[in-house]
Amino acid sequence: MRPFLCTFRPFAKYFCSAKSNPMTTSMTSIDKAAEMIGLEEKYGAHNYHPLPVVLDRGEGVFVWDVNGKKYYDFLSAYSAVNQGHCHPKITKALIDQAQQLALTSRAFYNSALGPYEKFICEFFGYDKILPMNTGAEGVETAIKLCRKWAYEKKGIPDHQAKIVVCEQNFHGRTTTIVSFSSDPDSYGHFGPYADGFVRIPYNDLNALKNALEDKNIAGFLFEPIQGEAGVVVPDDGYIKQAYELCRAKQVLFIADEIQTGIARTGKMLAVDHEGVHPDLLILGKALSGGVYPVSAVLADDEIMLCIKPGQHGSTYGGNPLAARVGVAALEVVRDEKLAENAQRLGEIFRSEMQKIIAKSDLVQLVRGKGLLNAIVINDTPESSTAWNICVALSHNGLLAKPTHGNIIRFAPPLVMTEDQLMDCVAIIDKTLSEFKK
Repeated sequence: MRPFLCTFRPFAKYFCSAKSNPMTTSMTSIDKAAEMIGLEEKYGAHNYHPLPVVLDRGEGVFVWDVNGKKYYDFLSAYSAVNQGHCHPKITKALIDQAQQLALTSRAFYNSALGPYEKFICEFFGYDKILPMNTGAEGVETAIKLCRKWAYEKKGIPDHQAKIVVCEQNFHGRTTTIVSFSSDPDSYGHFGPYADGFVRIPYNDLNALKNALEDKNIAGFLFEPIQGEAGVVVPDDGYIKQAYELCRAKQVLFIADEIQTGIARTGKMLAVDHEGVHPDLLILGKALSGGVYPVSAVLADDEIMLCIKPGQHGSTYGGNPLAARVGVAALEVVRDEKLAENAQRLGEIFRSEMQKIIAKSDLVQLVRGKGLLNAIVINDTPESSTAWNICVALSHNGLLAKPTHGNIIRFAPPLVMTEDQLMDCVAIIDKTLSEFKK
């Protein structure tokens, strides 16, 4: 532990309460946080690089660290906590079902799955759902469904089906998915890579049109907004026109709404902004409100019934606990009008960020939709400026995280109020005005 604590000491001030003096605070509380980080460093794989904050509990838009310091959560577990931390309705559904029946596997029917399947299919307007656990599993499921449909319905020769994807995509980190990533950190030294994917520039209709000339193209898999790439929003009309291009070529339109779905962008789905109904819809993250891993792929019978018993599944997929939580999570979004709140607050947030940009040489631009937004820092992606800004933000009571080096993503829980949002804007303004490279 000793060598780690030596490297940890420079971050010690960020664990002190906002009202305390870091120079006089007892090292006991600092050591508690350091111990927790030290355990992860020693016993956990080093596949993440967290900010030096050790969170202990959460409620609504707030989280508290092990020393009791309160923060605004401006990341929402990458949009998994759209309904806020520990939402009482979702938590109650989890507890009630956990005390009754948690897991049966799909070897048997269970009393929660059918009602959940009916609810979510009617909620989003599809014939069928294939329930899974994580977002990456949802993407893998959609890939399998697309290929199966291509061979059995479209008539593509066996083993020749291709799926068009976009550069700078992020659909997960399984070996299949990283095979079509353009991020060296995702795919480097993880080969050999899976065939069957054609990568084109994002937000480029001509590139998509050209790719679709290949008769072996089965599907187009894309994110309505590229979240991990830095909240990259396509041009107005791109999604609608891409959908029409796919329809004309009998190519499945596959929307990865794992991060952009469930009200995050100001509509229930990001594709709803352009009135598009995907052939395959992938959901995850906020489908459980952040209390349990729940994902889903939705499609109509022509596609979904290509999968037969024994050809795909998961021990935990469709378990009673996930089913009850999924219903409760969607009901909260609907009943509390979180999409409408995200739309309204998102417009306010971007307007306020424009005012900050006008007086700051640190920020180039703000972009986003609803409450999925990002600012681009005026520095190179290789610099540590965005990281250091996020550390400074945490010191001032707001948690955010950089992506792609010089981009900071801002995505608070959708239960946030306007007063809370303006408080966060003030924190961001103060931090940027005081920040020194």
